[in-house]
Amino acid sequence: MQKTIRIGTRDSQLALWQANKVRKELTELGYDSVIVPIKSTGDIVLDKPLYELGITGIFTKNLDIAMLNGDIDIAVHSLKDVPTVLPEGIIQAAVLKRANYNDILVLKDTEEFFGQPNGIIATGSLRRKAMWLNRYPTHKVVDLRGNVNTRLQKLEDNDWNGAVFAAAGLERIGIRPKGAISLSWMIPAPAQGVIMIACLEKDDFVKDACEQLNHYETQVCVGIERDFLNKLEGGCTAPIGALAYVDEKTEEINFKGVLLKRDGSKKITVTKTAKMGRHRFLAKDCADYVINRGGKELMLEDEDVSLIQHTIYSTKKLSEAQKKSLPHTIGIQDSDFIKIRFNRISPKVMKNEIENVVITSQNGVEAILHSFAKDEIKFKNIYCVGRRTKKIIENRIGKVAHVARNAKKLAEFLHKEAKVKEVTYFCSGIRLDILPAYLNDFDIVVNEVEAYKTMLSPVKIEEAVSGVLFYSPSGIESYLKENIANKTAFCIGETTAKEAKKHFKNVEVATMPNVESVLELVKNHFSS
Repeated sequence: MQKTIRIGTRDSQLALWQANKVRKELTELGYDSVIVPIKSTGDIVLDKPLYELGITGIFTKNLDIAMLNGDIDIAVHSLKDVPTVLPEGIIQAAVLKRANYNDILVLKDTEEFFGQPNGIIATGSLRRKAMWLNRYPTHKVVDLRGNVNTRLQKLEDNDWNGAVFAAAGLERIGIRPKGAISLSWMIPAPAQGVIMIACLEKDDFVKDACEQLNHYETQVCVGIERDFLNKLEGGCTAPIGALAYVDEKTEEINFKGVLLKRDGSKKITVTKTAKMGRHRFLAKDCADYVINRGGKELMLEDEDVSLIQHTIYSTKKLSEAQKKSLPHTIGIQDSDFIKIRFNRISPKVMKNEIENVVITSQNGVEAILHSFAKDEIKFKNIYCVGRRTKKIIENRIGKVAHVARNAKKLAEFLHKEAKVKEVTYFCSGIRLDILPAYLNDFDIVVNEVEAYKTMLSPVKIEEAVSGVLFYSPSGIESYLKENIANKTAFCIGETTAKEAKKHFKNVEVATMPNVESVLELVKNHFSS
């Protein structure tokens, strides 16, 4: 019996229209499917501009989680809402043929206000606001959030001259008002007007189905636009526009892009063409052009330190990209509260093949590889905790037999499903007793190999810090050596949270066990 494809979507009228379009096209290809509506943070928090929320993928994150949890098979998005870097394990399966990519102005009354100094325009988009103020610097732009019907009603209820919308959104659900003006001078958001389908990288059945819906020319053009956005490191917090389209007569790709200051007072534009098939560096060349003309400095002008409302502290060093994922209203400090030293593992450990191996962290993997080359490692069945640990194991050691969300879940699997009698556990000198204690209760032999040492390296943090990010129980232990538990604890998973709850009054847990989810947790906490 053929699999029924579960289509995840936001529950707005436009999102459901897009999901049903995908469903219809799948049906025409002979696939069965069903719609599964899911709410997003962007639909729930409507009292703040998107750039103040600072959440990457505000309209897509909940669908990503649902897909990774196995609740849906594909997610249908407006591609302009999708982060340029997708979560691990999720891929762009297809894009449909592009619709109208223009922005339009829906008027309240007449066009007379264009020539007046006190016009009032509404939009929730930082790009539209900046481009409008660049063209009409004396006008006022007010925030406008909600689905398209809600925004149209707000325009009707307020004393504004007009509001800016994506043409495709209104046209798809048949509510584009007569007299709406196409803003051809306003460079659209990258991938505006495009419906995108995401799926799990490992789901070959769904990938095969979606690939048949893909429109290649659209894929090429929006790929250039999103690459330009990515190389400028822009998202919801930078006013960036980009448009690529194919001239059918010359078979050239025409590109135009723009970066603006948020108040519209400055802008840098770029235009360039490339032959179809020779466009590989088009996005990079255009991004470099903008950067070389002061693009980075222009963006930094908007990052005023005085705008910081909250400061957090990460007990693990973060990358610059991770730090930049936070909104400008959140300041971050970081240091490694845990230092790792790899032990020299005795060669006799690898003398014979080890039937059942347990690895619960990426440090465990690195420690093994520190002592042995890949061809010296003799593991029959590898069991691990965490998707990222699984990925590094499969890239550098071998196939993983089973991956669990945490140590307790893995212990239960080893006992109830795998029915093992003995395991070899590569661990730290400081580790929780959860896994070995559970296995020992059922007379399963646990051979512990101390592969690395975990050393505490605490730092005294400032009182002004509002929250602390923790990635392990050892990190909490290290923190408490120099600090008191009077802040919000943001934890990477349930095991860390369980330890935090012994000391902290306010504890929050990430939805997925990775750094990005902890940062997402921080952003949601301070935006609520």
